[in-house]
Amino acid sequence: MKSKRLQFTGSLGFKLSALLDLPDEAKPTVYAIFAHCFTCNKNYKIFNSVNQALTNNNIAVLRFDFTGIGASQGSFADTNFSSNVSDIIAAAEFLEINYEAPQLLIGHSFGGAAAIHAAARISSCTTLVTIAMPSNLNSVRNLMFSKKAELQQKGEAIFEISDRHIKIKKQFLDNIEQINIKDAIANLNKPYLIIHSLADEMVSIENAFQILSIANHPKNFISLEQADHLLSNNKHGEYVGNLIAIWAGQYFE
Repeated sequence: MKSKRLQFTGSLGFKLSALLDLPDEAKPTVYAIFAHCFTCNKNYKIFNSVNQALTNNNIAVLRFDFTGIGASQGSFADTNFSSNVSDIIAAAEFLEINYEAPQLLIGHSFGGAAAIHAAARISSCTTLVTIAMPSNLNSVRNLMFSKKAELQQKGEAIFEISDRHIKIKKQFLDNIEQINIKDAIANLNKPYLIIHSLADEMVSIENAFQILSIANHPKNFISLEQADHLLSNNKHGEYVGNLIAIWAGQYFE
């Protein structure tokens, strides 16, 4: 796998840092976008292992930092779920103009929820995969509600997330309150692969069962046995990448 550093303009007008992972020798047959989880970034191990397997199957993958995250410009405090969805759409437009329109969307955890909403607005997207995705945004809502009074009074608050202190504004909570993942899943009319681990320590497997019960056909569910939420073991990531390539390949032109 070889990676090309890129930039494109996100939904809020800032330059977003991206990596386009490409096959070592062959020309890509398909382009994909891989969206990261809440407050994560494009450099997490999951992207290296999953994308290595995907590029081995001649699938090029664009991964990027959402606005205000990692090496991307902008302030995280000014973003929300809707801006994340729009960042994915901006990534798809960038690929279509400069390379090839993406046929595959992949989202991990919170990024999966954003990918579902984006998929409906990206006409080239023929397949969707979510990994370790929650069936609702209650965990994020509960985090926000823990400082709801401060958010209401000051308009912003500092939250500790994964040992980091992150400023979040009230508008983030207001936006989350308007999002309904279950409706988005129910209205999705594209082939959908749900991947979740029985050992996920952050998002329980019950979330996958709920998603599966709502989603329309064609849909598939693959359960992992030992993988953690972030697929930190490279073997798990490579396995998932190969599964995605085999499953999605039947829908590619």
